[in-house]
Amino acid sequence: MKSFRPVTGITAFIIVLLTMPLGHAAVILLQHALGRDHVAFAGLLLGLTGTGLLLAGMHASKELTATFLGMFGGLFVWAGWIELGFGYYAKRLGIESVMLNGEIVTRAEYLLMPSSVGFFAVIMLYYLFGVRTGCRFFLWFQRLLRIDKKLEPVRLSRNVAMISFMEFIVLLWGFYMVLLFAYDEQFAGDRHPVTYFVAFGSLLWSFLLFVKLITISRLDYAVRYAIPTVIIFWNFVEILGRWHVFTEIWIDPSQYVIEIVLLSIVLLILMLSVLFGEKGEQMASQE
Repeated sequence: MKSFRPVTGITAFIIVLLTMPLGHAAVILLQHALGRDHVAFAGLLLGLTGTGLLLAGMHASKELTATFLGMFGGLFVWAGWIELGFGYYAKRLGIESVMLNGEIVTRAEYLLMPSSVGFFAVIMLYYLFGVRTGCRFFLWFQRLLRIDKKLEPVRLSRNVAMISFMEFIVLLWGFYMVLLFAYDEQFAGDRHPVTYFVAFGSLLWSFLLFVKLITISRLDYAVRYAIPTVIIFWNFVEILGRWHVFTEIWIDPSQYVIEIVLLSIVLLILMLSVLFGEKGEQMASQE
C-alpha cells in the first residue's frame, strides 16, 4: 500500500504558483527599466535565453532538472517573444491600454493577444486530430469523437523539458484568451455571468486537479501536473484581481519591492531544497 505524502504535491504547487506573479513582475520591471524603445531587443534576448534553458533541459540527466528548465524556458519565451512582442506592436500601432478610474485594467499588449486565437485553434486541432498524447483532456475528446483508435500513441523519448515547455506556453496562452474574451464588453464583460462561471469553474477545476496532485509521489511528475493546476487556478486569481478583491502586487512591483523579493527568496529556497534533496536521496540509494 502506497503511503500518502501530500507534501510533494503541495511543494510542486507552490513552486509553480510563485512563478506566475514573479513572471508578471519581471516583465513589468523590464519594461520600466529599459523603456519602451529598448524593450523589443530585451524581449528577443529573453526569448533566446528561454530557448537556451529548453536546450539545457533536453540534455539534463535528471527529469526534475529537465522539468524545471523546460518550465522556466517556457516562462522566458512567453515573457520575451510573446508578451513583450505584443507590447512592441501595440506601441507601434498606437494601441492604448484600457483605463478605468485612472488605473490600467487591460494592458495594450493583451488587447492584441485575442487576434492569435486562430493560431491557437490550429495547434489544438493538431493535438486533437493529429496525435494521441497522454493528456486526459484530449483523450476524452478523441474517445468522444471515436478517433482514438485511428491515432497512434506519440512515442516520446521522455523529452520532459519540451513537454513542460509546451504545456506551460499553450495552457497560459489558451487561458489568457479565455479571460480576455470574457473581459471584452463586446462578448461578456468582467461582471458578466460568463466571467463568474470562468472564475468559479476554474476554482472548482483546479481543486479537483489539486486533489489528484497531492497523491503524486514523484516530484518531477508533480511539477508537470502542477502546471495546469496552477494556470487554471490563476484564472480565479486574475478575475479576483480584476474585481479589486485584493491588490495585485505583481502589477506594480516597484511599489512592493519587499514582497516581491520575499516571494523570490521563497521560490529559490524551495527549488534548491528539492533539487539538492533529490540529489541526496540518489546518493543515499547508491550507498
